[in-house]
Amino acid sequence: MLKKMQLTRRLFLKGVGGAAAAVAAPSIITSPALGAGDRPPASERLTLGHIGIGNQGSGHFGSMLGNAAVQILAVSDVKQTVRDSCQKRVDDRYAEERSSGKYQGCAAYNDFRDLMARGDIDAVIIAVPDHWHALVTIAAAEAGKDIYCEKPMALTVRQARAMVTAVRRYGRVFQTGSQQRSDNKFRFACEMVRSGRIGQVQTVNVGVGGPSSEKQFPEEPIPPGFDWDRWLGPAPWAPFNSERCSGNYGGGWRHVRDYSGGMMTDWGAHHFDIAQWGLGMDAGGPVEITPPDGKDVKTLTYKYANGVIMYHGGANGILFTGTKGKVEVNRGYLQTWPEELMQTPTAPNEVNLYKSANHHQDWFNCIKTRQRPICDVEIGCRSVTVCHLGNIAFWTGHPIKWDPVKEEIIGDEAASRWLDRPMRAPWSLT
Repeated sequence: MLKKMQLTRRLFLKGVGGAAAAVAAPSIITSPALGAGDRPPASERLTLGHIGIGNQGSGHFGSMLGNAAVQILAVSDVKQTVRDSCQKRVDDRYAEERSSGKYQGCAAYNDFRDLMARGDIDAVIIAVPDHWHALVTIAAAEAGKDIYCEKPMALTVRQARAMVTAVRRYGRVFQTGSQQRSDNKFRFACEMVRSGRIGQVQTVNVGVGGPSSEKQFPEEPIPPGFDWDRWLGPAPWAPFNSERCSGNYGGGWRHVRDYSGGMMTDWGAHHFDIAQWGLGMDAGGPVEITPPDGKDVKTLTYKYANGVIMYHGGANGILFTGTKGKVEVNRGYLQTWPEELMQTPTAPNEVNLYKSANHHQDWFNCIKTRQRPICDVEIGCRSVTVCHLGNIAFWTGHPIKWDPVKEEIIGDEAASRWLDRPMRAPWSLT
């Protein structure tokens, strides 16, 4: 439920233009305040702030700008050109709804904390690089904002757990951006697996890329209006280079260990997440992780306590193999062996999983009901942990044993150090 104080203040500010306007002239209730067409009145809209409006963030921003149920009040980005452009897009879009043809209600901030300090913003969409996710999420939770945070949920296992703790402590609704759970094919595939249509699961193959690594880039001039020090934030200092902070999937920050876990976490937060869902492991995880050794172990291998083996690679998306058949699923693709396994919808007496047809809308619905969404913070934490454990095995080059209850690596101090990273001052999670 939205706070009554916020609704009253929001309606007052938008309806009459502030106290000075109220004294100077009679109150004028505009059509946006009352609601026009399919657009609800201002008091019923979810007010949003966008933090990070790069590649993925721009998609969220465009979607929300066209959503009649929300009102964007502020944007935050370390690039002045980006935040100024987005501010103008908001003002121009909302001006179209007003008889005056004018609107200047969107603020633009370099520092996300200025956005968080506003009491009239109900929720935030966070799409900054991975090394910023934990800090921004925890600040949002402390500020009383509901949160949509892009995947992978965090740069480290410990950061992910800290995000869960903060979200629970402050009673926030948190949706992880692993939107494949809101796709019918992925849900149906997992329902088939968990309903026993392929028999007892023996193996899972997950087709994603490899880990990030240490990378060096030549120094380049910092572009005007780009707060490079703030982009780095808690990461180690490094000279500016356009490729270092690029959002390109073929290179850029996703492949640099200081900022991301590579395709293991980027696509792994999608595909390993579905593997976890299909195995019923949303509150658990594997117990052994073995990297390839060039001899007996050909690929990164996970083992669960129930005996299921999960392999890195060898699938078009995710392939579940059981004693009676197989299910393979990816975006726009679903196949079973035998084919008739997928020809009957999930029956009422089978496993029916959480149903969401739209990841954003599911988040909106849960903000109203205060229920946990389809990819709640705990789910995001457990799924990204699987990704990170695979990276740790790759980076250390030897098998590790994992306790999914205590969330600890057993008997390996060197590997355990990778569960978290130091943060550059003055940033910290405490």
